[in-house]
Amino acid sequence: MTDMTPQVVPFQSKRGEALRGKMIPLAKIKPCLDANYLVQGWLGAGGLSVLYGPSNSGKTFVAVDLAAHVASGTAWRGYKIKPGPVVYVAAEGGGGIRNRVSAIRNARPDLLEGAEFSLLPTNLDLHEPGDAMALCDAMPTESAALVVIDTMARCMGSGDENSARDVAQFVINLDAIRERTGAHVLVVHHSGKNAEAGARGSSALRAAVDTEIAISEGQISCVKQRDMETPDRLFFGLETVELGKDSDGDPVTSAVVRPADAPKPKRKPLSGQAEVAMQALREALREHGATILGPDYPEGCKSVPVDLWREACDRHGLTTGGSESAHRMAFMRVKNKLLELNEIRIFEDQVWSVQHD
Repeated sequence: MTDMTPQVVPFQSKRGEALRGKMIPLAKIKPCLDANYLVQGWLGAGGLSVLYGPSNSGKTFVAVDLAAHVASGTAWRGYKIKPGPVVYVAAEGGGGIRNRVSAIRNARPDLLEGAEFSLLPTNLDLHEPGDAMALCDAMPTESAALVVIDTMARCMGSGDENSARDVAQFVINLDAIRERTGAHVLVVHHSGKNAEAGARGSSALRAAVDTEIAISEGQISCVKQRDMETPDRLFFGLETVELGKDSDGDPVTSAVVRPADAPKPKRKPLSGQAEVAMQALREALREHGATILGPDYPEGCKSVPVDLWREACDRHGLTTGGSESAHRMAFMRVKNKLLELNEIRIFEDQVWSVQHD
């Protein structure tokens, strides 16, 4: 009789034995119900991300702020944190990065008190494998929650960030850091000439990372999220913090990130009949405007009857059509357009400008 018992193939290498140990039989595959996050909604535990933006956009300020919250375990902009040791590799900026960390300590002394935050102000060669393992050896703890590489350009060694092959080698070394320390690795990088096109260099980086965060004009936007829902955009400003006096007695300052409200959308300049109609409305408000009290009217804002506005439009030459019907249709079209553009509001027979709302 033929023996049908499956034969276990002997290991041919240590690597094969290691991979066998990571195999998960179908029966043991279970759903991951708890999000394995470092920063809820933004960074996954043990993941890989890139935070990029143009020069002077505040990307390092944001990276330092994020790292400080991870080290302290304090919620970041309302998002939960799973705290742990942080190693921040500051490969550019000289004394600037020390001042930025010091600014947080001055402005938020409670944030970094007792936090496991280490700064490494030097550049690395992560195009070659040696520095990746040397960084792990140098860490004050065997494991870490977050390792920040700031910036990619200063840690590429002889590698070319435009080369897919070189970027792939860079990513391999980042993966080695992640595997050995369990840390999420966040790379601070520059955007290209066209900021909307994403991070500078080969697209191999974007393909490899779990999360992409763009910094631009006071905005923090998650533009790629592999395993979590994309969070809402955040807004920030920089607040100046005085650190002390230099040898000449002049103040030395840095800045910290502060939450900010979303900027008001910029209004596009009106043109054509819409511009004529708004000029006519401003004239009617000057000559006939009155403030009406009531919950449906803006406080302190003048309004005029719609008929008076239409008469002003006729005087301003809203349309060249000679018939009453042409004037009426032109006014109806421009009124609806201005309502759609949120330039005016109308209640009952009164109209007013939103800019005075």
